[in-house]
Amino acid sequence: MSNLVSYLFKTNAFKVCPEGKPFWYTSGKIGPYFINTHFLYGSEESSVEFLKFIDLEKENKLEISKKILDKCLSQYNSNNIYKEVVDEMVTYIKNNINLEEVDYISGGERRDWFFANIIAYLLKKPFISVFKDLSCVISTVDFEETVTSKNLDGKKVLHIADLVTEASSYVRAWIPAVQSLGAEIVWSVVVVDRMQGGNDRLKSLGIDAHSLVQIAPSMFKQALDMGIITKEQNDMLNKFFENPDKTMKEFLLEHPNFLEEALHSDEKTVVRARLCIEGDLYGLNNK
Repeated sequence: MSNLVSYLFKTNAFKVCPEGKPFWYTSGKIGPYFINTHFLYGSEESSVEFLKFIDLEKENKLEISKKILDKCLSQYNSNNIYKEVVDEMVTYIKNNINLEEVDYISGGERRDWFFANIIAYLLKKPFISVFKDLSCVISTVDFEETVTSKNLDGKKVLHIADLVTEASSYVRAWIPAVQSLGAEIVWSVVVVDRMQGGNDRLKSLGIDAHSLVQIAPSMFKQALDMGIITKEQNDMLNKFFENPDKTMKEFLLEHPNFLEEALHSDEKTVVRARLCIEGDLYGLNNK
């Protein structure tokens, strides 16, 4: 697992901010790290290129599953980081889930497909591609044939994803889409659990939820011991883990110019800073 942690940092899949410069999130909040699990495809550049490929091909629903598999197999055979991550996921699944009980593997548009298709192929399981519009296509174990939805009466499904946060994508899309086929997601395996309640939510729905890496103090300690992050970064990550809003409110109070500087930054940062200020997301108006 230490290799996987080092790869998260090496590919910038897990990126820690420089001291005193937290990242802006889409919500208008700030935090000390970004997670882009799909960068484990090998690099940020290859991941961005792959996402563009998916966007170009995703309207061809009967063809995209095989095209994605072919891309992933090519990367698997040429990039050691991606190969090791996929192999580790395959080994984890074999060791923790009874594959004889798994009828299908599923993955949702788009980032799940970085891992789900190739793992279904390697485990010799038919694959369900789930699209954001809740439609599905089903591929044979060799991906040579793909058909539109059919009745999978009572079949058990393992869903593979890159990341779980609060499991909102599962609840909104992946679970109901698979249920519409007459099947049920019984297991979930993700590369990274952000430890924001997602796996607990899945377990409350009766799903056996697993993750290879948890964004938690134990991971930060590993990174510190490996010399990947500094003691200061480790302290900030731990404080944020314990209480994100309190930690970032304290940061803003200690750095009064941070918000003002953000309002005079690039367009994306300005939009997020305004969300923070106008929504008073950290209760600064009541400090």
